[in-house]
Amino acid sequence: MFLPSFRSLLSPLLFLGLILSLPVIGQDLDPRAYMRTPVKSTTLITGLVYSQGGVVTDPTLPIQNIKAKVEAGSLGMAHTFNLLGLTAQALVALPYSWAQVSGAVGGLDSAISRSGLADMRMRLSVLLLGGKAADVATLRKAPRKTIVGASLNVVAPTGQFFPDKLINLGTNRWAFRPELALSQPIGRRWLADLYGGIWLFTNNKTFYPGNSLRKQEPMGAFQLHVSYNIRPVLWVALNATYYTGGTSSVNNQYKDDRQANARVGITAVVPTGKMSALRFSASTGAIVRIGQDFTSYSLGWQKSWIAGFNPGKK
Repeated sequence: MFLPSFRSLLSPLLFLGLILSLPVIGQDLDPRAYMRTPVKSTTLITGLVYSQGGVVTDPTLPIQNIKAKVEAGSLGMAHTFNLLGLTAQALVALPYSWAQVSGAVGGLDSAISRSGLADMRMRLSVLLLGGKAADVATLRKAPRKTIVGASLNVVAPTGQFFPDKLINLGTNRWAFRPELALSQPIGRRWLADLYGGIWLFTNNKTFYPGNSLRKQEPMGAFQLHVSYNIRPVLWVALNATYYTGGTSSVNNQYKDDRQANARVGITAVVPTGKMSALRFSASTGAIVRIGQDFTSYSLGWQKSWIAGFNPGKK
């Protein structure tokens, strides 16, 4: 734990605690999140993520060479259903994380590790245009259409959090992101996705050392994805995201930690069966004003079931 014996470093350490909270909000890279899928379908989602990199801080602070490694495994479920004649999907995922952080504060080298539950992620999405609810037989014959969708993403404070510690896996607050999306087919094989949303945060009333009030202003989050179908269930995508805002404060003392960062990445999905697939993705920071500059790799497997549908029957 980064706790020097002299009080002059207390404010920089509070700043460090803000930028090392895990997981990262706003860095989502999720192509084809608004695809039209059959109603009454359920998907099991598993994943492993490895991230490593440094943390960009204010150069005037006595904090140097901050490095972090984060490993996480997650388990989730998604269910697609009919909502007033439209395709809707509910998703929930719970990650478990391991994190190792090292750095020098005031010339003193320190390191800390954490393991435990991270914050739960939930999402409810609805396809407002081009997403009429349909079964699998209807979707097989349906032409590709422009889709306009909306969603609400929620991060619940289920992660490990110690009020008297600066480095935590959870954030001890709720976060909400309403989002609008456009998914546009281009020819027979290409697809472009554009999402725009805003993160809204509740307050953490027990921030370090346990009685501080941490606030964070809203943060805009935007994603652009261009994907290509090699085969119907074999595809690759190039991804980009940009997030801005999110200045934070502790006891109404604002920090110079406004986000203005961008990430780029690639995703590939390979079928492993008629109703299952592997998903690989990699991403890295392209522009980092302040905060985490991580390179991340993930591997996931998902398996779907559709009520009343037998994939082995033609």
